[in-house]
Amino acid sequence: MSSENEQSADPGAGAAGPGAGAPEQLALIRETVRQAKVPRAKPRTWRGAALAKELPVARVLVNKGVLHLDQFFDYAVPEELDADAQPGVRVRVRFGAGRHNVQGGRREGGGLIDGFIVERRAESDYQGTLAALAYVVSPEPVLGPELLALSRAVADRYAGSLADVLQLAVPPRNGRAESKPSPEPLPPPPPPEPGTWERYGQGPAFLRALAEGGAPRAVWTALPGPHWPAEIARAVAATLSSGRGALVVVPDGRVAGRVDAALTEVLGAGRHALLTADSGPEKRYRQWLAVRRGSVRAVVGTRAAMFAPVRDLGLVAVWDDGDSSHSDTNAPFPHVREVLELRAALGRCGFLLGSTSCTVEAAQLVESGWALPLIADREQLRRAAPLIRTVGDGELARDGAARSARLPSLAWQTVRDGLRSGPVLVQVPRRGYAPRLACERCRTPARCRHCAGPLEAPDQQDLNCAWCGQAERAWHCVECGSNRLRAQIVGARRTAEELGRAFPAVPVRTSGRDHILDAVPAAPALVVSTPGAEPVAEGGYAAALLLDGWAMLGRPDLRAGEEALRRWTAAGALVRGQDEGGTVVIVAEPTLRPVQALVRWDPAGFARRELADRAELRFPPVSRMASVTGPTEALASFLAAADLPPEAELLGPVPVPSAEPGRPRRPSDAPPGESWERVLVRVVPGRGAALAGALKTAQAARTAKGGGDQVRIRIDPPDIG
Repeated sequence: MSSENEQSADPGAGAAGPGAGAPEQLALIRETVRQAKVPRAKPRTWRGAALAKELPVARVLVNKGVLHLDQFFDYAVPEELDADAQPGVRVRVRFGAGRHNVQGGRREGGGLIDGFIVERRAESDYQGTLAALAYVVSPEPVLGPELLALSRAVADRYAGSLADVLQLAVPPRNGRAESKPSPEPLPPPPPPEPGTWERYGQGPAFLRALAEGGAPRAVWTALPGPHWPAEIARAVAATLSSGRGALVVVPDGRVAGRVDAALTEVLGAGRHALLTADSGPEKRYRQWLAVRRGSVRAVVGTRAAMFAPVRDLGLVAVWDDGDSSHSDTNAPFPHVREVLELRAALGRCGFLLGSTSCTVEAAQLVESGWALPLIADREQLRRAAPLIRTVGDGELARDGAARSARLPSLAWQTVRDGLRSGPVLVQVPRRGYAPRLACERCRTPARCRHCAGPLEAPDQQDLNCAWCGQAERAWHCVECGSNRLRAQIVGARRTAEELGRAFPAVPVRTSGRDHILDAVPAAPALVVSTPGAEPVAEGGYAAALLLDGWAMLGRPDLRAGEEALRRWTAAGALVRGQDEGGTVVIVAEPTLRPVQALVRWDPAGFARRELADRAELRFPPVSRMASVTGPTEALASFLAAADLPPEAELLGPVPVPSAEPGRPRRPSDAPPGESWERVLVRVVPGRGAALAGALKTAQAARTAKGGGDQVRIRIDPPDIG
């Protein structure tokens, strides 16, 4: 029946006007849609939609970090998504649908979740009905085969899930950055001159090997002074000259800025990308895309840059691998050094580990023959390093000035002499004014009456609890009744105040967590800094004081000596060389091994001796170790169910401290009010993969039953006490 006949059959059609046929037309349209072979709800199920003619199955990694789902899932590819649904792109899929919930030839239900296509296949191993891809988020391929293989290797090494690693490896999408094209790549630069690399015996040969397409591996103990950023830039330039890419990972944005400036000076603009959190999400993602697209072949960045998808990678480099910033705080807690070692092995590229100090792990790489040492001879070292002088307990006891004021006479004299020619650096282990207080008469630590937490003086006036934050206005010692306090540890702010009174005509500047200075001019000034926040001085510092060495060496940590020496050498490297009058005074017992290593400026020798001691005690990195933490019952049941290697040795359990009230919770802390324990699992070298696999399997079994979140696993924990 036509629409005209239908209208004339209706007695009231003439009175309805021109729009009377609209309901019938809509009915015809609905009937036509029902008969067409198109889906009714494309983004939800693609019910009834035709599949791609070739490779109609997409293997997808879904963004579910739980271990029992650490696998790929197959999805059907609708024909309309065929062109965009390529390996490496981001997609949205339905996950969690019931096996029997099949409508119109498609599996339905479940919630939308992000994922990556890792492969297109002609058929699926799954025998049931497949759900369809919901939609392609972006046709930009962001997950290549090399990055996927690296992420899988990292997940297996750290007993984690591939989805968790990709959360760290692939930055969040930014549509505006993705829509902009990347610049055309520049031709390779010419090989650089060795420059200051000639100060190292094998330095020119290392650059030459990179320029010729080789893959040298080296542990580089850099000389003190300002030249190491330019030396890294020359190593990158040598790699780029061979037509390959280079990746440099540094601890923080300040260091990245120095290397970025050196790369710009050596390579020119447009040949490298800077990947740091300070860049902002859009700029960082735009730079990351330029690297993935091959527009730039060199990258310098902070921790997340260790996964940067550099094409034809020829060199990976890490600076100051002992810095805690290189250890990721998110599961599965990978370390930059270990990830770059994996990249060097998987990609057969060069490897450079550099620092003014030397970690025990770096010494092990040299000891095992995996990498060769890059060091300077003693003559070069004597010219570059400052003069190191020590003040021990004996000198302090005999020094009247040290008893009345906090600094010994040698330190005061060094400051006076240094201020005649430039700025002087003062390194203080603690920030604040008086971080820890005690009774002046009997030295009993001052404690809060409410929670027994330590009392501190954040500024000169107030007395507060470091745990609960309550003010204390009428403190008295519970042992002797005195109401007078003394500082157990003096902070950076009080040190700056004391030095300001002693040198009233000299400006005093502070650098710490609340406000970090990047650089200071060459004019005379006192710069008081906490470790790691030292600004760079133009032309170098004339002198440096390293105060309260006992506070850094006395920490109950296996790495206390190594970490103290690393902090001291980092500060000393900012001081002028001995030929220019540079002097460093350290207030610490001279007979201690880290202090002696500083005096000789021999961090590599200290690391070798530490490695020998740990080999005797079977401590990391000689052995492989895992930390397993959780509530007492959950921890016991987990270890009982885990199929650990036969040679695995259990150390513990020991109680885990709870998070202090009013302070941010560290990853190693137990939740407030809960009783947790920790067990260390130790295996011999070569069995680390078996240990990680056993722990991952046991954790996957627990998460499948809904109880895995309470037990935490960390492979090769940086802090074992």
